[in-house]
Amino acid sequence: MTDQSHAVVTVRALLPSWSEWRPAIRAPGADLLSGLIVALIALPLALGFGISSGMGAAAGLATAVVAGVVAAVFGGSRFQVSGPTGAMTVVLVPIFHRFGSSGVLTVGLLAGVVLVVLAIAGVGRAVRYMPAPVIEGFTAGIAVVIALQQFPAALGVAHVHGDKVWQSGFDAVRQYFSHPNHISLATALIVAVIVLAGGRYLPKLPFALLAVALTTIVARIFGLDLTLIGAIPSGLQAPTIGFVHLEQLESLLAPALAVAALAALESLLSATAADAMAVGTRHNPDRELLGQGLANIAAPLFGGVPATGAIARTAVNVRAGARTRLAALTHAVVLAAIIYLAASLVADIPVAALAGVLLATTVRMVETASLAAIARASKGDALIMVVTFAVTVALDLVTAVAVGVGIAVLLAVRVIAKEARLHQVPLDDSDHLVEEHALLDEHIVAYRLDGPLFFAAAHRFLLELAEVSDVRVVILRMSHISALDTTGALVLKDAIGKLEHRGITVLMSGLRADHRQCLAAIGALPGGGHAPLFDHTPDAIALAREYASHPAGATL
Repeated sequence: MTDQSHAVVTVRALLPSWSEWRPAIRAPGADLLSGLIVALIALPLALGFGISSGMGAAAGLATAVVAGVVAAVFGGSRFQVSGPTGAMTVVLVPIFHRFGSSGVLTVGLLAGVVLVVLAIAGVGRAVRYMPAPVIEGFTAGIAVVIALQQFPAALGVAHVHGDKVWQSGFDAVRQYFSHPNHISLATALIVAVIVLAGGRYLPKLPFALLAVALTTIVARIFGLDLTLIGAIPSGLQAPTIGFVHLEQLESLLAPALAVAALAALESLLSATAADAMAVGTRHNPDRELLGQGLANIAAPLFGGVPATGAIARTAVNVRAGARTRLAALTHAVVLAAIIYLAASLVADIPVAALAGVLLATTVRMVETASLAAIARASKGDALIMVVTFAVTVALDLVTAVAVGVGIAVLLAVRVIAKEARLHQVPLDDSDHLVEEHALLDEHIVAYRLDGPLFFAAAHRFLLELAEVSDVRVVILRMSHISALDTTGALVLKDAIGKLEHRGITVLMSGLRADHRQCLAAIGALPGGGHAPLFDHTPDAIALAREYASHPAGATL
């Protein structure tokens, strides 16, 4: 198959097919009902996340509709519900403060292009290697960050200071104690309690929407002094601000990569969670990246913020009985109907009520049982989880994932390196200690190398082998080496060279073909590659005895 035809097959495998929609057409009832339930839950979340990002409620709704439609059609999971999320809001806030609305729109567009490239390159499968402590750590960190983002709205504070979300959150607390706004705080807390209690006992009912609607009615009847969302456009339209100029693109590349990384990570994790909740389903990770990429290209064209697969809404979709992609598509269509038919009603919603919904969402995001289990599993896993959590709150999610994965890799390398051993073993494969000691008296010693011989463990072998003394022959039994990299081969070459420089003959047995090729390529075989290599240790022992029987200084 030529490269061109292979590329065509790869792209074609990522595109949707008509067979995916046949079950929905034959029996659409369950999907339509599930989509309606998800839309009712997604409405206050889309409004809240749009406001939290700095782009406004209209941007959140536009994202939920446009990205929801595109991702439902082109995504790799039949249950995935996409739209604005709290994790993405965390990343967008500093971008909005630095570059404004045009910067956010441009970053979303660029991130979409990156995701499409990643999909075609087949990068989606990499998410399966994400360590569980990193996932739990950044999930808990995101929950705290989202909660801190709601402090100003919940406390009735209009303007806060601080580049980081924890700084602005604490500034909101400071201002609240200086000028308390009890009505806003009470509104947020009441809504949060209703959402949490209702979700616990009647999880299929849209308590988030009911609580927001009730609060809006009460505030309007009694004329409560609450900050409202304000007017939003009645319909989807192109953004009035537009995108940045070409000369500004360079400064937006790094934020765009961060947004793309987050969109890929959160969407793939959400799709994986949906697979775990549903029976007999498995998402296509590369196609999921394609769907999210196209969604993020489309959403900014209508003034939307970058989108991802939403874990909470996807979970609701599965539990509400969704069977096909029609459910996610229905959710987006219902939201679009609300924009066109009920925009004036949405304008009267108090922002404190939306803050309460999001505060409740953060509580439900944290799985305390999973956190406790990982903390008990090992000190290393607990460290990874705590550091990932702390960096997420203090800096940002992408940095936290990078740091968490980095620590996980270092700890894994440390564990693997500990498995490497250098054992002195009997020369005659028997338990006759007397004969063994007699052979040692002949200045012959054998070592068995166990486990991986790579950069993290190799230098210990150099130190141990370099200290070998009062012997004439060293036999290295290589059959138990599980892995050998260039660093390990170079260190072994150095050790063999030091032994041979002292007049000690080095023999090898049980060397695998691929390890032999590696050692030969860098000149690490005994005797400069001229010494015999043995498949079986007894043959090496026989030659060692023959050599040991010769007078010192004789050659073989």
